[in-house]
Amino acid sequence: MVLHDCSTPEFPEQLKVIVAGGFGAGKTTFVGAVSEIEPLTTEERLTVASVGTDDLAGVETKQCTTVAMDFGRRTFAENTVLYLFGTPGQSRFWFLWDELCHGATGAVVLVDTRRLQDSFPVVEFFEKRRIPFVVAVNLFDGAYRYPASEVQRALGLGHEIPVVRCDARRGPDARDVLVALIRHILHQLHPLSR
Repeated sequence: MVLHDCSTPEFPEQLKVIVAGGFGAGKTTFVGAVSEIEPLTTEERLTVASVGTDDLAGVETKQCTTVAMDFGRRTFAENTVLYLFGTPGQSRFWFLWDELCHGATGAVVLVDTRRLQDSFPVVEFFEKRRIPFVVAVNLFDGAYRYPASEVQRALGLGHEIPVVRCDARRGPDARDVLVALIRHILHQLHPLSR
């Protein structure tokens, strides 16, 4: 992972960003809200075949799920392009994650505090691979708004991991999460630049 300022209008800096989280955390919505292109999605309808396999507690109205990945793109300052790869949320599709994360610069871990237990394996995945990440608490309607410090403590995160709030349906919120990720990555590369 190298961030340097040698991009030109012809060859912008290109960064691969993973958007991950548990089942129903809002990954497809996040990618769709922030992407400047029509996002590629691999959504399929949930069927009776998933009964007993997918835990719908807290997301009972969910009708579709990502079965491979989502893809979007976001340009910042005309010389930095983020390629966004959304992961599938169900553990049965996690075999795809290693391939999707190959060459990733960083990741956004979307968290649904109503289903916080789904976030532990996601956080562990990025910690083990030493991929810089931020935690974005998706503010679902009707969900309790925990302070960032409580979420950080509940997930066992170090104080250096940013925890931000967002409404994954809103492009400006999703953009702010990506800015927080870029700042976090830069700080890890240049700790004194803060």
